[in-house]
Amino acid sequence: MTDPTAVSSYDVEEILLRVRELVEAGRSMPMSASVLVNRDEMLDLLEAALEGLPEELRQARWLLKERDEFLSEARRDAEDIREKAAATAARMVEEREIVRQAEATARQTRSDAEATARQLRHEAEDYIDQKLASFEVVLERTMLAVQKGRERLQVVVDPSGDAEVEDDDSAFFDQDHL
Repeated sequence: MTDPTAVSSYDVEEILLRVRELVEAGRSMPMSASVLVNRDEMLDLLEAALEGLPEELRQARWLLKERDEFLSEARRDAEDIREKAAATAARMVEEREIVRQAEATARQTRSDAEATARQLRHEAEDYIDQKLASFEVVLERTMLAVQKGRERLQVVVDPSGDAEVEDDDSAFFDQDHL
């Protein structure tokens, strides 16, 4: 048949065509689609075809393998980034919600404090007004007592020339009648 050294000088396409010829020309097995071919010759042709493949094809296969590994790693990295971004977004939303709730609580607390301060101020003003009104009544009574006391102390001049002083001290010092 064919010498392996002679086969190596063929280009790959010619070798593959020769393999096809051998399969087509091989003896058919009875009641089967299988054919008998010379194993050594077929292996030599296939080996020559493999050796005849251009280096660029091997490099292309290597590049494809590298590309697949790179894409796989890039997908993993992208998934990690997406998960981290989702976690960050969730945390930011949660923090924003916490800030919103804190602001609402602060507004409510301030509003409650202002309302309490207004209420306390009104209560204090009412209390002071009551005390001042009570004090005013006491002052009015005291003023009346002072006025009555002064009236009693006044000297009544008699047209005859003798001065007379009223002598009713019992009513002046009686505070129950105020």
